[in-house]
Amino acid sequence: MALIKKIRQRTGLAIGVIAVGLIFFLVGGDILSPNSTLLGGSSNKVGEIAGESITYEEYIQKIEETKFSFQQNTGRTPSEAEMYSIREQAWQALIVDKVFKNQYEALGMTISDAELVDMVQGENIIPELRQQLVNPTTGEFDRAQLITFLQSLENAGSEQRAFWAQQEKLFADARLRIKYDNLLATSEYATKAEGRLQHKMANTIADVDHVFIPFYVIPDAEIEVTDAELKAYINKHKEKFQVSNAVDLDYVVFNLYPSGEDSTAVISEIERLTEALRTSESDSAFAVRNSETNNAFRTILPGETLPESLTSNVDNIEVGETYGPFVTARSTYISYKITDKFNGTPRMRASHILFGTQGLEDADKAEVKAQAEEILKEIQGGLNFATAATQYGQDGTAQRGGDLGWFAKDDFVTEFAEATYAAKATGLINRLVETEYGYHIINVTELPKTETYKIAAIELELIPSDATRNDIFRQADSFSANSTNAKEFQANAEAQGFRIIQANGVGAFSRNLNNQTNAREIIRWAFNDASVGKVSQVFELDNTYIVAKLRGKYEEGVASLDQVRAQVLVQVRNEKKAAKITERIKGKTTLEEIKAEFGDDASLDNSADLTLGSSVLPGVGFAPRAIGAIFGLKNSGEMTKPIHEDVGVIVAKLNAITPATEVADYNSYQASIAQNNSQRTTYMIMMALEDLANVKDYRYKFF
Repeated sequence: MALIKKIRQRTGLAIGVIAVGLIFFLVGGDILSPNSTLLGGSSNKVGEIAGESITYEEYIQKIEETKFSFQQNTGRTPSEAEMYSIREQAWQALIVDKVFKNQYEALGMTISDAELVDMVQGENIIPELRQQLVNPTTGEFDRAQLITFLQSLENAGSEQRAFWAQQEKLFADARLRIKYDNLLATSEYATKAEGRLQHKMANTIADVDHVFIPFYVIPDAEIEVTDAELKAYINKHKEKFQVSNAVDLDYVVFNLYPSGEDSTAVISEIERLTEALRTSESDSAFAVRNSETNNAFRTILPGETLPESLTSNVDNIEVGETYGPFVTARSTYISYKITDKFNGTPRMRASHILFGTQGLEDADKAEVKAQAEEILKEIQGGLNFATAATQYGQDGTAQRGGDLGWFAKDDFVTEFAEATYAAKATGLINRLVETEYGYHIINVTELPKTETYKIAAIELELIPSDATRNDIFRQADSFSANSTNAKEFQANAEAQGFRIIQANGVGAFSRNLNNQTNAREIIRWAFNDASVGKVSQVFELDNTYIVAKLRGKYEEGVASLDQVRAQVLVQVRNEKKAAKITERIKGKTTLEEIKAEFGDDASLDNSADLTLGSSVLPGVGFAPRAIGAIFGLKNSGEMTKPIHEDVGVIVAKLNAITPATEVADYNSYQASIAQNNSQRTTYMIMMALEDLANVKDYRYKFF
């Protein structure tokens, strides 16, 4: 009885312990993780900007704002690939908000109500609105549409008003950024001394001979490099080997290939459907109902080609006949039925070069016409039409040589259509054709055709069945379950004949593993859950199952030797090769003697017009150190010391140097420097402020 009493007394405690145990079992992975908010972790923090923590909720809100804007502009929900871009835009928007806000306030920059009104409905409508509100007939901005839209906001729903309020904020922020960038860009100034130096670098010319000895003249086998030397090189050049968070992964791929049974089943089904199609009285409905791909019933218009899988297997195609099944390049099985063949609307093919005249006065149009006539004469004289179209064309066809594709007469404006359809043979139309868009030079490439087909197609994909997928998953799951550490992972892969693939230096924000796309979940596992040597569960990608093992993990900072061994080995080895080459040419007084030492492996060349501003040495490549040494020589006939460049060793001899002459003023050079600097200002400002803000990005833990 006493025992029963004690049990009864402790029943509440026991139930409490069990309940807590169940809670920890169900959610313990989150509660006990390093990121747990319950235990004081930072799971709610996605980054830092200018010393300010960015919470997950704040970031999600910015994502939703960006997503909402996307939906309003496109009328659809973004795909997963587009969501990746939206998340990036949201993060950049947060950086801009945090980083530039203080700059605007310090400078006293604002957007007044009057300025905002002017931007969205006044005399200076911003380009974003002008592009969205275009009259489809004129192709020009339609102010009436804007007025109608703004008036409709009074009775619009809350969502629409919220969208417009967000848009106005974006417009104002964008205008502030333009003001800020312009303020700094217009402050760029180049001094007279800078202009004089620019002139000197562009116009100081040297005539030099140079011998180039590539590093491969010394075999790699002759150079011994130790790990200590490699580490010393990294320590000496730390700035060259800065890396972000990264991991090294080993993984085994279990490909989702169809089995023999899957293939047999698909072949049997396509044969059954082919026979049913042969006797079908409603080809289009039958094909649409039974095909697994789009375009089950299609019309092949004049000029379009019949499917290659049909023409490559059938010589004489007849109406009413059913052909197939055939195997396609897409690993599908397909059968066709020729439902009809008839003479449809004629279609032809041509290319053109447009010289636009819309909005021009008569005098300007005459000038454009004269230019078009001149180009027409050049084409008649032998100038390639496609080349001329690429160079002179003023519409979207220019980049494809002016090709308009196949078109019907009603597809184009009357003057153009009548000119092309009047052609009796292919080739150049030997006159300009004027339309409302401008002057056209036209080349007829295909005369009108009328042959039209209607085709029904039944296509089945050869993909793994559920049973096959389950079998492959069980195989992958068994491999994962029996590989609890790195040693077992290696042993099981070897025993079962699986190839272990390496992915090195995978960044925290990477989305792919080598050629395996959409592998984000594996990478998140490696950074958030895995320790070195840990083997993953089975991950499902597009057409594979993958089991991964974390081989190495690296923190942001100076790279370890394992991370950059190959790169550093080349550098250290080349330094030693340069020393050997220098030793071999010691005492040689002419370039000819130096070349003779290495035979045909070395090259001796002359550069008669090398400028001080050059960074490339003809016949060698990028060689800024060598060019600097050349212009440091004082006397004709003087030779440089052996110079170690990335590609080899260079020795040069100065034949003559022609200094840049003094000019009356250097205004053009000063203006060029200032303009170049101004063009880079926006980008450089962003990079500088991001650096000063010490942006830390932890989003890889969540997405």
